Amino acid sequence: MRRIGGNNFIKRDDRKIYLDNVPLETFLKNNEDPLMIFLENRIRYNLKTFQDIFSKIFENFRGFYSYKANFLSEICEIVNSEGIGAEVISFPELKLALSIGVLPENILVGGPYLPKKLIEYSVKNRVKQFIIYNIKDLREVNHIAKNHGIVQDICLRVNSQRYGAKLGFRLDADGLIALKDVLMECNNIEITTLLSHYGSQMNNPEQFLSNVEILVNNFKKLDNLGLKIKNINLGGGFPEASVMPKNQLEKIAISIKNRLKELSISYEQIYFEPGRYFIGDAGIFIARIINVIPDRWIFLNIGNHICPKFARSSLRFYNASQIENPHKFKTSIAGIIPSEQDVLVKYYFFTEKLIEGDIVLVLNVGAYNLTFSTRFPYTLPKIYLVKNNDVKIIFDSNIDGDFSLK
Repeated sequence: MRRIGGNNFIKRDDRKIYLDNVPLETFLKNNEDPLMIFLENRIRYNLKTFQDIFSKIFENFRGFYSYKANFLSEICEIVNSEGIGAEVISFPELKLALSIGVLPENILVGGPYLPKKLIEYSVKNRVKQFIIYNIKDLREVNHIAKNHGIVQDICLRVNSQRYGAKLGFRLDADGLIALKDVLMECNNIEITTLLSHYGSQMNNPEQFLSNVEILVNNFKKLDNLGLKIKNINLGGGFPEASVMPKNQLEKIAISIKNRLKELSISYEQIYFEPGRYFIGDAGIFIARIINVIPDRWIFLNIGNHICPKFARSSLRFYNASQIENPHKFKTSIAGIIPSEQDVLVKYYFFTEKLIEGDIVLVLNVGAYNLTFSTRFPYTLPKIYLVKNNDVKIIFDSNIDGDFSLK
């Protein structure tokens, strides 16, 4: 059988399409589309691929899954079962991680907004580390850690220095002085780790090496300040696994390892925080063409409310009703939000015949599409989890209401 979209768990044989081992028509028989499908075996395949490559190249590698990419509990449980830690930015995410059995020593907590409630709960549960973006939060964590009689492990996120970048510490002369002053007054925190996150959907080794350069530059500034950093964290930024072949992923890992060696940076552990790579291409929308208009425009029964541009997914569109036909005719695809801005893609290669009612597969929607969705006044799609021949519904708005964290 042939792969669809470079995904070995989405296949076709003649006119039939299989999601893992389940025929597509299984989902269409008793369901009103659109639907969302997650492929458990693809998630596990991606997790194993990443861990195998990075563990082979870095003896001291640790992986953490970025919950903001997709916080469906069933997805997070799969990730946890494969030995990957959790990187969370909010109180609901932290509660979820703990509730599904993630050990506190495998949890990183951090973001630009750390309310007192989140800090208190994190310190009380002895999470592994806080990722801190500013002086104010350093002081607050120190204060709460002091009240609990512990010394809290801290990771500093440094500014990427890309144009317009606002997140993280700017360790210029003034920033270093401010950091030194706060550390002199804070005895209940220990800065052990440095994080630099360069961007999203990075497929070129040079982008990852630019991130290394930023991290190393700040690493040396802190060393000159007398602050000895033990661990480094290079964040995420990896694209969907179907977009980045194994050999490219390995090339990037080797490039990072070699550059750190060239720059004489020694560290105890190196962390990475993928989200999109792990689960992005495990998500599929089953949609339908609801209208065809001149100039080869089609409308699907999903839109940017549930498949948002802000997710920056590498979307792939396949006409499942005509899967045997060539997809080589430029077609523009719009959604159902009553706005001219609801365009999913322009001039995408699609089938020659555009027929209302045809089923369309939208691939690579597993990461950020749900977390960035705006809902809009439409019924939320049912969400299924597929493994081999088994199909399990993991969200139904008629029963569950909403998939948001509480």
